[in-house]
Amino acid sequence: MAPLKHLEKENPIIDASFRDFCASHGILTVEDFLVHDLYELAAFAQRHTNADRLKEGITLMLSFIELQCRPWLNGMELLDEMQRNKHILSTGDKGTDSLLQGGFREGQLTELVGPSSSGKTQFCLQAAASVAENHLGRVLYLDTGNSFSARRIAQFICSSSDPALGQKVMIRISCHAVYDIYTMFETLQGLEVTLRSQVRRNVNEDRLRLLVVDSVSSLITPILGGSGSQGRALMVAVGYLLKKLAHEHSIAILVTNHTVGAGGEGGKTKPALGETWKSIPHVRLMLSRDHKNSNCNISILKHTFMPSGQAVRTMTRKDNQQCI
Repeated sequence: MAPLKHLEKENPIIDASFRDFCASHGILTVEDFLVHDLYELAAFAQRHTNADRLKEGITLMLSFIELQCRPWLNGMELLDEMQRNKHILSTGDKGTDSLLQGGFREGQLTELVGPSSSGKTQFCLQAAASVAENHLGRVLYLDTGNSFSARRIAQFICSSSDPALGQKVMIRISCHAVYDIYTMFETLQGLEVTLRSQVRRNVNEDRLRLLVVDSVSSLITPILGGSGSQGRALMVAVGYLLKKLAHEHSIAILVTNHTVGAGGEGGKTKPALGETWKSIPHVRLMLSRDHKNSNCNISILKHTFMPSGQAVRTMTRKDNQQCI
């Protein structure tokens, strides 16, 4: 992203004084601004004699980021994206694969929405095991709630009866703990640097095929709320970075989101994170569970070329269930 100085012509408030203030906190570009703790930056601004002007500059920067990061695509770009990203990765569940006409599509961001204890994490673990085993690709699992279970993944690996093969599959899966939005930005930007380096060196062996973020809502929800635009801008920027990684490096990305009350009678729920986030995922799936048995229901809320409303009933695999 551009150095702050390049914004001064159209935004006079981004003057030398504002840039000097930002530089004193290590912020030289719009990208630096994105990953900085803006609550801390606003607190430092409050100590200056020109605090109001500095805070006005911070607000303007947030508005600029939100505007620039909106992932608009025209019809030709959407068609080109769909045609270039034909590789499909199995979710590890036959019913879900059938519903999605094969599984996850590389180059797309899929969101799995569901209430607490509906099985979202298990779905992610099963998908990670499936991609690592059946597609011989690497998986990066960003764990935001300390829910990653290597033991559970090992149970999903059909070749686990052969310790050597099981170990090779497990090695392809990496897990990183990410507990706040700023660490998320740092992780994604570090990943982007690594992937670009691999492209330059023409490294294709065991390339990254699946990126899991479980859950994206636990990172974004704490920064939303209030009348300020910071949280919303950061949310859009995270979505933009995820889609950019998916598109440029042909990665399938799976994120989870929780549900909130939809209002009114009947106890209906809807995906969290609001209307702004709604436009970001290519695919949105709703997961619900019948807690009286092992049945789960997965339905399509949004898809790039399939009608919403289609659903499939699937069954949670037990620890001792044989691979099928």
